[in-house]
Amino acid sequence: MHYELYADSLFLLNFMMNLYLLILVDRSTLRTARVGRLTAGAAVGALCYFLPFLGTAPVFLKLTGGIIAGCAGMLCITFPVKSLRMFLRLLERLVLYSFGMGGALLFLIRIAGPAREAVTSVMGILGLGGLVFWLFLRFRYGLKAKDSVCRATLLRDGEEAVVWALIDSGNSLVEPISGKPVCILEQEVFDRIWKGDAKGFRAIPYHSIGKKSGILPGYLLPQLFLEIDGMKLSFIDVYIAVSCEEISEAKSADAESVKMIIHPGLLIQSNKGKPKNRQNVRRNDSESDDTGQNAV
Repeated sequence: MHYELYADSLFLLNFMMNLYLLILVDRSTLRTARVGRLTAGAAVGALCYFLPFLGTAPVFLKLTGGIIAGCAGMLCITFPVKSLRMFLRLLERLVLYSFGMGGALLFLIRIAGPAREAVTSVMGILGLGGLVFWLFLRFRYGLKAKDSVCRATLLRDGEEAVVWALIDSGNSLVEPISGKPVCILEQEVFDRIWKGDAKGFRAIPYHSIGKKSGILPGYLLPQLFLEIDGMKLSFIDVYIAVSCEEISEAKSADAESVKMIIHPGLLIQSNKGKPKNRQNVRRNDSESDDTGQNAV
């Protein structure tokens, strides 16, 4: 039996599917990937798809080598992988979304009925893939970067504090004048760093269940570093609201208390130039104009 393979169509199909997967992986971690790296990683993965067609080795070995090279190449090019732990975390996410999208596509093709021939064309599969990708983003399937515990390092005038922090999608506090996201810090940690220095005070209004409204004292933190599963981000000039109440206990934080709540808007990057009224963010020790935006 003779088959004809069109390299351009195969490359396009695999490139787009890889791009969908890498964006989902990025959205479910600390959003460390840039557009250029996402594109390059998807392209490398698409090229590795052709490896099983080369050489004379057994098919099983060629398929295994192509999959390993494709996955490792995509992740290492797209993300600043600095440890085995980080790589395994990213690989776990990639496998999760690969099976999720693959299963969803097979289900949609099976129920397509008379339209099956159309949806199994290159453009049809790309369209279905785009639909599944949108649904995953829309309904936050497996996107657990929010509502997870990370390690936070706070720096101010030579003082440093390292605490466990919760990235909480329920935190929608903003500084009323600039509209910048506001994180919440326990009083005890604040006193350790600020040492009674109250300059730069801001009044941060809030609303909560059981209390119609209130005011939290806010201050500007010069530097904030976040780390989770080997992935790191750093921010400058982040607004902090001080809470006199204990925030929470985190079982996943090695039995230590969570002392800080991170606004999820800090993790949302913009690729449309320098945004207005937002924190400057430095990613992986290199200056960047990518910044956070307010969460709804």
